[in-house]
Amino acid sequence: MQEVVETEKYTSPTSCLIVAFELSMRTWILAVKLPTSDKISQYHVEGGDTGAVLALIQRARSKASEALGEPVAVVSCYEAGRDGFWLHRLLGEHDVRNLVIDAASIHVSRRARRAKTDRLDADSLVRVLMAYCRGERKACSVLRIPSVAEEDAKRQTRERGRLVTARTGHVNRIKGLLITQGIRHLDPLRPDFPARLALARTGDGRTIGPGLLAELLREWERLQLVTSMVRAIERERDAPRTEETALRSPEAKIERLQQLRGIGPAFATVLTREVFYRSFDNRRQLGSYIGLAPTPFNSGSMRRDQGISKSGNPRARSTAVELAWLWLRHQPESDLSQWFHARVGQLAGGVRKVAVIAVARKLIIALWRYLETGLVPTGATFKT
Repeated sequence: MQEVVETEKYTSPTSCLIVAFELSMRTWILAVKLPTSDKISQYHVEGGDTGAVLALIQRARSKASEALGEPVAVVSCYEAGRDGFWLHRLLGEHDVRNLVIDAASIHVSRRARRAKTDRLDADSLVRVLMAYCRGERKACSVLRIPSVAEEDAKRQTRERGRLVTARTGHVNRIKGLLITQGIRHLDPLRPDFPARLALARTGDGRTIGPGLLAELLREWERLQLVTSMVRAIERERDAPRTEETALRSPEAKIERLQQLRGIGPAFATVLTREVFYRSFDNRRQLGSYIGLAPTPFNSGSMRRDQGISKSGNPRARSTAVELAWLWLRHQPESDLSQWFHARVGQLAGGVRKVAVIAVARKLIIALWRYLETGLVPTGATFKT
């Protein structure tokens, strides 16, 4: 999710007002540095009190403008987290250029145990933002903020993922309770499960106890509720699109991905909503965003590979790996599948799992090129 994508040239920190937010549930700390002073002042406002925040920024802006005799730009930042991007959009509407920073990209001292407080973190953010404004783009990683529509479009696939996980949990719970009684072959996903449950006998020939039977039926009712929600989301996802909707870029990409054999609506929707809705300059940016970029350790005489970075979008990464296995099954004649089998052969276990990660990275890059340029992955076939 993190990468430096901000290209706007910010004013030098010596001629702009620097503001850093340390956000929490109850209290927000605003660290403010005026262009006419080296001192960093800190102010406390109630969490979510945007009126107080804007008033404070306006007072600091007016003070800096009077001291310099000219209008002063305001640059602010805060760490990505629970508060999302609504504050970023609000600040932008009030002429404040804001950055949302990946907290893990901020360098900290590793010499000894370090003190960490909200006050120290706010000061650190001010210094990081000053370095970024001076042109040090490696001082931190800045998130690309999705539009309101792009952010909202992700809700459907993410909710479905959580519901599918919950459905699996309910199924496993029911099967686990049944196996304690020696009952092995009842499928909780069958619509006639309650009737079959009433006729079931334990391993020693008894009927299921009333307490366990009631618990199983309540668990099955929760399973039915989750299943109905999953089906409702899938109907919404697969509903026929209007002509206007079909012409929109994300919807068109979903349709194009589904034309390839081995890619269904679930994979196409997740990859488009999470990855292909945005633009990338090259394949390295794409691999880094998904977290499939290699992380070599080359220092002195030491040469070893640490595996993939796993620092990108986890939903996109897990989807890409699942799709790689399906691609090997449904596109066996493609160059990518041939590349995999030539290197793995009949080997099993960890070797195949490592190799499929490389397939996932190559496949995502190939699909990105297919959507951007129309270049079909070599040897891939389309659905009839």
